[in-house]
Amino acid sequence: MSCCVRSLCQYETNKLVRIQSVRLGSMKWSLNGFILLFICVMMTWNRKYQEFDLVVSSVTTKVKGVAQTNLPGVGEVVWDVVDYSGPAAQSKNSFFVLTNVLVTRNQKQGKCPEIPQNGRLCNKDQDCKKGYSDLHSHGIQTGSCVRFDALKKTCEVSAWCPIETKNKPPRPALLTAAENFTVLIKNNIRFPAFNYTRRNILPKMSDTYLKNCHRKNDSLCPIFRLGDMVREAGENFQEMAVEGGVIGIQIKWDCNLDVVRSHCLPRYSFRRLDEKESNRTLYPGLNFRYAKYNTVNGVEERTLYKAFGIRFDVMVFGQAGRFSFIQLIIYVGSTLSYYALTTILIDWLIQTSCYSEEVGQNYSKKKVESVQDKQKCILRVSYVDEHDIWLVKKSQKKSAQDSKLLSVQPRKEDIGHLRAALSLLQSGATSDCPPDIKPRPQTVPPAWCKCACCVLTSVPHEELCCRRSDGACITSSPLFELLVLRRSTLEAALLYRDPLDPPTGPGQTTTLRHCAYRQYIFWRFGEQADGSHPVIPSCCVWRIREEYPSLDRRYSGFRPEQTTNIQVISNGEVSEA
Repeated sequence: MSCCVRSLCQYETNKLVRIQSVRLGSMKWSLNGFILLFICVMMTWNRKYQEFDLVVSSVTTKVKGVAQTNLPGVGEVVWDVVDYSGPAAQSKNSFFVLTNVLVTRNQKQGKCPEIPQNGRLCNKDQDCKKGYSDLHSHGIQTGSCVRFDALKKTCEVSAWCPIETKNKPPRPALLTAAENFTVLIKNNIRFPAFNYTRRNILPKMSDTYLKNCHRKNDSLCPIFRLGDMVREAGENFQEMAVEGGVIGIQIKWDCNLDVVRSHCLPRYSFRRLDEKESNRTLYPGLNFRYAKYNTVNGVEERTLYKAFGIRFDVMVFGQAGRFSFIQLIIYVGSTLSYYALTTILIDWLIQTSCYSEEVGQNYSKKKVESVQDKQKCILRVSYVDEHDIWLVKKSQKKSAQDSKLLSVQPRKEDIGHLRAALSLLQSGATSDCPPDIKPRPQTVPPAWCKCACCVLTSVPHEELCCRRSDGACITSSPLFELLVLRRSTLEAALLYRDPLDPPTGPGQTTTLRHCAYRQYIFWRFGEQADGSHPVIPSCCVWRIREEYPSLDRRYSGFRPEQTTNIQVISNGEVSEA
């Protein structure tokens, strides 16, 4: 529990590498300055420091204009706003203006031949089915086959007769004068989050202004000429008037409520919404039918109109923004990551030949530190009968002696230990007879042991012998006695590390034992290698423990990842076994 509390009461920070360089420093601050400028420009341009609310809108329109046409079979007809843009042609946020028309006069309820369309011809009454009709019929069949003209016969139907026969609109359009009609668009908007309302007819616009304003001179004028709107949409009004179409009127409100609110003004734009190419679509344009009814001599008659025209859809969109401290903090926080681009660019520059190869190598060594995963720990193994050092993968199931070889490294001789060995040998300190090494007190050595001096252990990575093949144990070597076990050598090594604090007290034996571990590692492995850990053979570990035993004869086991970081605590104990 106390370990958990101590781990919580810690602070960790990143490790930095500082390079003393005028060029790199200048580049760093130049890039940071450019990024800061870019952030400020984008924040001002896109108003990222504001919170926004979408527009809520209502639209009403009022069309004005009069035209006169000469309808075939009817004569001169005057069209006013009720005729070409009546209530039946209106819908929400849109209005319709009739530009072309087909007229079928004096239709009465009766019987007449069906139009011979889609091959609907007959030769006798049996070809016609009484009471039959489909989606394309103009009436209900009576069961009689009658003559349509001098060459064709069709089924007789009960319908409004005579049936409409024309389907192609006249060209040019009949109401070409509709190009000069005008429309007044009244648009009221509201931004609920800010309780702000406005309309496109501004307070400064008087009745006199509205009667005389023109879009060419004032882009805020709410009165529009139909021909001008179609032209700004990239279309020709006279061509479009023949079959009709759909024009979109876009009103955009982009309001910045941090400045003077009168700057919240509409912007108008126009575009065609339907497909205009007749050869690319079925049923191009826009048309619908309506009728005018009257009674003549007690019989109801009607005049059928197939109307072609242009529908104008008014689409309002936009947003309003106002300063928000929270949005400013969020934007600043999200843009701080841009400064990492400076580090990425300079790191790339240093590590390429564009800067300096020597600086790049030193920088990589200082900044990058390799750490092996505990489950993928790489062990270094040295055998007395092999000259090179073997790298094996630490396993939880297989012994280090039998682990799969990953690679081989050449041994780097430790000059200090070599000189110490030569000095001891020249001093005549060695004995003529090697020490008497007896096998450990067990009947049969482990299967992985090759020197008959190893001890059985339950930890797989401690199952390592000093030899690759059968032979004498390294602990029988005079150098092992001199460099690893001799007390005077170990005391000299400890004084060399700390000349003012010789090992004394109850922890002296433990300190000497771990110094012996370190002496063996420096002797057999030489210089330390990053990312791998040396392993001491079992026979050597137990020989050292016999020479410098623990008081309670209990050992926690060898931990290779800690052999290069041995620390003595104030009471003389050490941090590993």
